[in-house]
Amino acid sequence: MNFEPLIELTRNGVPECVHMGALAVTDTEGRVLAQVGNPHWLCFTRSTLKAMQALPLVQSGGVAHFGFTPTELALMCASHNGEDMHVEQVSAILRKSGSSTRQMRCGCHVPYRFTFFDRPVPEGLAYDERHHNCSGKHSGFLAYCVQHGLSTERYTEVDHPLQRQIRQAVAHLAGLQEDALALGIDGCSAPNYAMPLSRLARSYARLARPESDGLYGASLKQLGEAMSAHPELVSGTGRNDADFMRAGRGDWVSKVGADGVQVVGSRSRGQALALKVMDGNKTALFAATVEALDQLGWLDDTQRTELAPWRAQVLLNVAGVPVGERRSVFRLRPGQAA
Repeated sequence: MNFEPLIELTRNGVPECVHMGALAVTDTEGRVLAQVGNPHWLCFTRSTLKAMQALPLVQSGGVAHFGFTPTELALMCASHNGEDMHVEQVSAILRKSGSSTRQMRCGCHVPYRFTFFDRPVPEGLAYDERHHNCSGKHSGFLAYCVQHGLSTERYTEVDHPLQRQIRQAVAHLAGLQEDALALGIDGCSAPNYAMPLSRLARSYARLARPESDGLYGASLKQLGEAMSAHPELVSGTGRNDADFMRAGRGDWVSKVGADGVQVVGSRSRGQALALKVMDGNKTALFAATVEALDQLGWLDDTQRTELAPWRAQVLLNVAGVPVGERRSVFRLRPGQAA
């Protein structure tokens, strides 16, 4: 089976919804240590790719060239809420590279701090490209173009020199040939790549343990440590990545992608978990991720308590009355080779 039941919702004990998916746990060499479903399922990486998309800038000396700080690096890897703290970092990145808001090709949407939490947008609120959840990535893209004298008008085109460098870095970390990466266009207009879940986990195992990678190790170290040190900038108030990395106490680097993708890497173990929920349900994704981490033995009692809000739990209606249960229904089993 490519996919297996991960999370089940019941009402009065009667099954009502089942969320299917697959997951892979690998080491830095891509060996599959544990799995559910097909650990080699071809999966678009979505925003889990962002740390890898920042690699060309860091690898080419962009941090020293522009004087970028760890907080700004964390924001380049973010899918953020568009809070003031996020906009300030994007503005600083743009200022240092001499770029402008209107050069960013991500577009503009209502900040996630409203849409993610079903909050009304205040009347008269002004927002622009800097509030887009991918604006950190795009400000980093512009900085790379400025540093290397490249066109900033078409930096999201697949054949742009920046995107070719990103594709090369992504393939290297995944341990794949470039032509094995399936191409798609992400919601922010930038190229995105699909790869087997096991290869996505391999990439994050290397991000978590950068010394395992002889080519990009120093750059991976800067990016991974920036993410773990500033989790609130990687996502935002009340968001999953922030809570997960805080619970990881510096050991974990975590990133969520749209439509049901999450990756968590562990520095101390040199391993990573990549998970895909096929219907894209975020609540089921987070519950399954916490359950998988617990089955792997990555959680202590304190971490179980900290991550309990993201886990399977009793379902309450708007009046606070218990009406059902969300529970995990999978068990990890030993991994298999491709």
